[in-house]
Amino acid sequence: MSAVIESDHHDHHHGPAKGLMRWVLTTNHKDIGSMYLWFSFIMFLIGGTMALIIRAELFEPGMQIVKPEFFNQMTTMHGLIMVFGAVMPAFVGLANWLIPMMVGAPDMALPRMNNWSFWILPFAFGLLLSTLFMDGGGPNFGWTFYAPLSTTYAPPSVTFFIFAVHMMGVSSIMGAINVIATILNLRAPGMTYMKMPLFVWTWLITAFLLIAVMPVLAGVVTMMLMDIHFGTSFFNAEGGGDPVLFQHVFWFFGHPEVYIMILPAFGIASAIIPTFSRKPLFGYPSMVYATASIAILSFIVWAHHMFTVGLPLAGELFFMYATMLIAVPTGVKIFNWVATMFRGSLTFETPMLFSIAFVILFTIGGFSGLMLAIAPVDFQYHDTYFVVAHFHYVLVPGAIFSIFAAAYFWLPKWTGHMYNETLGKVHFWMSFIGLNLTFFPMHFVGLAGMPRRIPDYALQFADFNQISSVGAFIFGTTQLLFLFIVIQCIRGGKKASAQVWEGADGLEWTLPSPAPYHSFAQPPVIK
Repeated sequence: MSAVIESDHHDHHHGPAKGLMRWVLTTNHKDIGSMYLWFSFIMFLIGGTMALIIRAELFEPGMQIVKPEFFNQMTTMHGLIMVFGAVMPAFVGLANWLIPMMVGAPDMALPRMNNWSFWILPFAFGLLLSTLFMDGGGPNFGWTFYAPLSTTYAPPSVTFFIFAVHMMGVSSIMGAINVIATILNLRAPGMTYMKMPLFVWTWLITAFLLIAVMPVLAGVVTMMLMDIHFGTSFFNAEGGGDPVLFQHVFWFFGHPEVYIMILPAFGIASAIIPTFSRKPLFGYPSMVYATASIAILSFIVWAHHMFTVGLPLAGELFFMYATMLIAVPTGVKIFNWVATMFRGSLTFETPMLFSIAFVILFTIGGFSGLMLAIAPVDFQYHDTYFVVAHFHYVLVPGAIFSIFAAAYFWLPKWTGHMYNETLGKVHFWMSFIGLNLTFFPMHFVGLAGMPRRIPDYALQFADFNQISSVGAFIFGTTQLLFLFIVIQCIRGGKKASAQVWEGADGLEWTLPSPAPYHSFAQPPVIK
């Protein structure tokens, strides 16, 4: 407890050193949550810049701007930074800010470890980015770093890449342990499991996924390290190993990982949609069970990434049906959100706009995922831009939009000021248009046969690629507006009321003595 007590009395003494040390040494969950969120936004801009380099090169056929080698480094780093540097730390930042308040805890259960979990990350990503300046360049083998490309044929910097991945994993595991310890041990009296806000539930389940799969990632990069430096042949066929083994181990981590990136988003949508519908969430228990079902099923679908490696027919059938099964609990969630909005007294503030876009666009991503699950036709889709379209429709409207929604929804509580609603709506619509312009045409070029991860392409794909690139620059530049909105909100503006969003009290949960999920401060306002 001493750490918790100390953290409530920050030294606000004079001098920049004291001010800086407050952030370096802090054990306060709000400070740490803010640092995670700022870090993730910086990574989002860096990873986004890399995506814009990719899209600029693909604006027309031929090689214009970068060399193929550098193009491959950009595709690799963009994926790694967005997954491990932008999406995951943002959700951990939201967990730090919100979980203690939602369960009525004074802080996270392990405040010193919380500080360490964060401070590992800037060093991990500093190391990862530094590989771009090393001899032979940075990782150039795709964000999934398939062996033997990442072992036998990799640039020397791969060793530093492996070390960076280990550090990210350590940070994630400690963050997950902290979330579990907090939720299991620090709930306020009366806060039973089935009264916890859905965001807390989704994070509890996400934390178990992290603890289960991060050691698998650590294992696969350690096997790479052994193959590169210690003469083993895990993934080397001439020594009796098998490159396909790499894919099995990687995707046993990688598939639960994509659910780690979406479950907290489900929790955010489940907080925001009831608030602006002025109705309780429809089917709370089914939402909890659906989340748990998705998490369990995520462990038995990994080989759907590998339909083209020559699996036995029984294997293809099993992974095809298991993958389709995940659509059921996910569909339950979509139904519950729509049923929550049905006949509600809806208003369309910025967080609600992002949440509704999340439901619609995530569903489109889900349908293309269902297509990819069909093993016989996946032979056609595999490694084409159709797959790129699919996972970006799940991750951008899924993870990124829900993070924006959460930021707008809770900024008034965090800062005491309202953000500029008009600019928020401009940010939403520009992002929405940019996103769809960027990723929808990719379905078409993918079905027409354009492969992933190529710096040049055949002439017939030019028109759609041009549209995608224009959309990407619209989407990317719009995010600078978000930065402006957040800074403006932090620095001042209209004071936020105690009851920020009138009508339903979605935010009563963030008060020290939590209310059950179905309580309202006042009857719904029918407008």
